Amino acid sequence: MIHTLGADLPTHLWIGGTPRAASNGATFAVRDPATETVLAEVADATPEDGLLALDAAVASRDEWASTPPRERAEILRSAFELVHARADEFARVITLEMGKPLAEAHTEVGYGAEFLRWFAEEAVRIGGRTGTAPAGNGQILVTKEPVGPVLAVTPWNFPLAMATRKIGPALAAGCPIVVKPACETPLTILLLGEVFAEAGLPQGVLSIVPTTDPAALTAPLIVDPRLRKLTFTGSTGVGKQLLRQSADRLLRTSLELGGNAPFLVFEDADIDAAVEGAVAAKMRNGGEACTAANRFHVAASVVDEFAEKLTTRFAGLRLGHGLDAGTDVGPLITHKQRSAVDELVRDALDRGARLRTGGVVPEGPGAFYPPTVLDSVPSDARLLREEIFGPVAAITTFEKEDEAVEAANRTEYGLAAYFYTRDLARAQRVSRALQVGMVGINRGIISDAAAPFGGVKESGFGREGGTEGIAEYLDTKYSAL
Repeated sequence: MIHTLGADLPTHLWIGGTPRAASNGATFAVRDPATETVLAEVADATPEDGLLALDAAVASRDEWASTPPRERAEILRSAFELVHARADEFARVITLEMGKPLAEAHTEVGYGAEFLRWFAEEAVRIGGRTGTAPAGNGQILVTKEPVGPVLAVTPWNFPLAMATRKIGPALAAGCPIVVKPACETPLTILLLGEVFAEAGLPQGVLSIVPTTDPAALTAPLIVDPRLRKLTFTGSTGVGKQLLRQSADRLLRTSLELGGNAPFLVFEDADIDAAVEGAVAAKMRNGGEACTAANRFHVAASVVDEFAEKLTTRFAGLRLGHGLDAGTDVGPLITHKQRSAVDELVRDALDRGARLRTGGVVPEGPGAFYPPTVLDSVPSDARLLREEIFGPVAAITTFEKEDEAVEAANRTEYGLAAYFYTRDLARAQRVSRALQVGMVGINRGIISDAAAPFGGVKESGFGREGGTEGIAEYLDTKYSAL
């Protein structure tokens, strides 16, 4: 079955509130990863286009910063409602350009929209403080002010939600924002630009500049003194490059980078619940999530039961096009990503791991890879050290709690971790010991617009969501009275 997009979907750059072609007229193809067919030709922004977007942000900066918080909140709230009103359209676009099943795409629409509602509520709660100086010789006045123009670089795996959790707090704080979406999934964010225009966002406050050459587009923006903040979600390697570029100007930066999440199953865990949590933590988005569980450290006394039940669940998941009824798992984003996942599986098997299900690249079009379970994975296997970003669960064992925690922390990443236990004291103890920014205790899904999302170590710094999220877009000013 051939699946296509609507003819009226926006494909131009969105600069200063106006759709426009790239300055050199170039376009690039956006493909359905399940069929490899071209969905649309999208304008391919040049560095000059990026600077025009920054010009628009600078021109709108003062007016938007002085817009009453309630008015900013109402625009965000209106955008929230419009996204929900067009939920079917958004979900279909997400599925076609990214590949995830339609039900998961609908879940992302709800999750992504929630950042708009949450930060609409936060916009009117930007605080400060006053107090008497300890010496009694005056007053201390502390206020919060928008940082100024923002550049947001977003990934392809959650094309709506990764954009709204940056756009939402930026707009709530009073900052204009330029968004550079991933070239694999620009259509969702361009559609979001259309929604913001309908919601009444003033021209210039939001610009969207998809490109196939992100380094060329972002480099002149990062060194431009008018840009005041960079926010990036993506790989640790690219994040480090952007941080180096930002260092000369001391550009304010927040980075949400890679992960290598451990999933611990203790001997006292509810195994059936742990298996369901494992499926959720691993197979959300087909494993293409920075929070995806990669390493399953299971107590030796329950590993056979856990592995058998997880294998049964994985083997029952159906691969297919995300718009087809009955599809549980869509394709990976590209053939390159599929090859990287398969290479990690082959490495583990060569080192002695046992394949329980999956592990064979299917024939035919599309970047499909089957849900795969490996157990008896040796400690030197690459998939225990590297982010898998695919539907592969690697199981290893432990005997004691401190051994499990040590294995969980044996990584340069520190984004998320999960564990299952019935022991409350252990839950508190292990949660404190895990070197991560987020912990799922007896649950496999932890993302929430009302909670701070982010990591430690090489998983980056800064937080998105929660009351902490808007702070990333605000400067603190002290006035002595």
